[in-house]
Amino acid sequence: MRKKLPIGIDSFEKLRTNDFYYVDKTGFIADLLRDWGEVNLFTRPRRFGKPLNMSMLKCFFEIGTDKSLFDGLKIAENKELCAEYQGQFPVIFISLKSVDGLTFASAAASLRRLIGREASRFGFLLQSNQLDTDDKKLYRALTAVEGGTFSMSDDVLADSLKTLSGLLAKHYSHKVVVLIDEYDVPLDKAFQSGYYDEMVSLIRNLFGNALKTNDSLQFAVLTGCLRISKESIFTGLNNLKVHTIADPRYEEYFGFTDADVDEMLAFYGLTSHKQVMQDWYNGYQFGKVSVYCPWDVINYCDLLRADPEAEPENYWANTSGNGIIRRLLQKADQTTRDEVEQLINGETIVKTVRQELTYRDIEDSIDNIWSVLYSTGYLTSRGRLPGKQMKLALPNREVRELFIDLVKDWFREETRADTSRINRFCAAFPKGDVATIQDMLHDYLWDSISVRDTAVRSSMKENFYHGMLLGLLQSQGSWIVRSNAETGIGYSDISVATPERLGMVIELKYAEDGNLEAACTKALAQIDEKKYDEALRRRGMKTILKYGIAFWEKECHVMLGSSKSIK
Repeated sequence: MRKKLPIGIDSFEKLRTNDFYYVDKTGFIADLLRDWGEVNLFTRPRRFGKPLNMSMLKCFFEIGTDKSLFDGLKIAENKELCAEYQGQFPVIFISLKSVDGLTFASAAASLRRLIGREASRFGFLLQSNQLDTDDKKLYRALTAVEGGTFSMSDDVLADSLKTLSGLLAKHYSHKVVVLIDEYDVPLDKAFQSGYYDEMVSLIRNLFGNALKTNDSLQFAVLTGCLRISKESIFTGLNNLKVHTIADPRYEEYFGFTDADVDEMLAFYGLTSHKQVMQDWYNGYQFGKVSVYCPWDVINYCDLLRADPEAEPENYWANTSGNGIIRRLLQKADQTTRDEVEQLINGETIVKTVRQELTYRDIEDSIDNIWSVLYSTGYLTSRGRLPGKQMKLALPNREVRELFIDLVKDWFREETRADTSRINRFCAAFPKGDVATIQDMLHDYLWDSISVRDTAVRSSMKENFYHGMLLGLLQSQGSWIVRSNAETGIGYSDISVATPERLGMVIELKYAEDGNLEAACTKALAQIDEKKYDEALRRRGMKTILKYGIAFWEKECHVMLGSSKSIK
């Protein structure tokens, strides 16, 4: 039986002991030891394998773990390194992704719970001959529970990681490896909920004690999406080595390379899907290597195993609220809208990228939002320029479609706020007022963002304008507006039924050659040939208007076909 695909599996031990497919990233261990840094921070977008890599490090370094987990993997070939480092260290491993709460008190309680549970893994310390009475008292303070919750004081919490590492080092007579996954999540959530300063203070003390003044520390690895500025939480941490997505080191260890994807597709007999996989999920530039999003590749492979004809889906884009793009569009002036349009159309924009921010900085300017979009994977580098400037682009089709969908939503919200304008626009349709429809639609197009990328199929461009017009017409609450409704022979783009028993059939075309009039004529002919008006006639419409509307970039043309009155 073929190996299972590890969807949502971020435990290295579970993956290796339950016959899941594994893309070998154990070279990360050797490079980490070779490049040695006492405190190492890796920033990568979500869903690029950070938790699994951290779990892998724990399984490799921790005393007492099963060394056979690494049998057959690249790191096992390095016998000398394995003999010196494998299974030689006590390891503290926490993930801060669950540290959340509407208040600082509730978030601090979840942090206590997280660290208390990790400390509880080492219950043998209470029987350790290497620890004295005071040491064991310190340990009990870390694991104390009152009323079903961990009750360590604020001072104990701030010193908890340093205390625990000191106890483990004393017991084992060996320094400790500290692994902290998703270090920046509590700060993000604190900023959203209004207790950012309190959380910054807590995390700064926690990290400062554990990573800066800790004689028991062998080395530490932290991961996150953003590099939070040293002035914020890494104050005085002079031993910090930061590896961002622009760093050419470790570039292939977070994400799948082209070779990784080739091997996986061959293993499952899916090599014919390589181009689609590449178009949709490749294009992230980490250092000098182009990588795929692992979450996307694994999910789509799993879908293809069940249905070889399955269309690709937005997996990565749908795992977050994508609020950062919404904030960009809300703050956007005309220049920013033009830049978003360039990106959607496959072009690059030049921006100064700041990779060291605080969460408070993000809202200060649109320039900072661009930097966050780069750091979090919505944008990727297509070349560096002097200084901190980069050529930025959307990495692939998945992210492009996400942007298009969010632009549609933004446009719909913006236009619906101007009720008098949108009512004038919609009122022109039942009147057959082509001139007004065309003029106002042209204005809307210039206010919005168009899809003109030559690499994008015509149908995709039509879908963009389709969504825009549909949103405008749906503002009329008394109208029944249907999209892609089955009528006659096929599916009309948009059909409208009004309470006055007046129906409208609207067919849209994208004029690839710029001949708008010819495209409108073609649209009207299609309405007649496929009898798109039949469904409206059956629903009792007395009059049916037929519209052909053609688009090209930000230009449009509207034509009215022969109307039909039903006696």
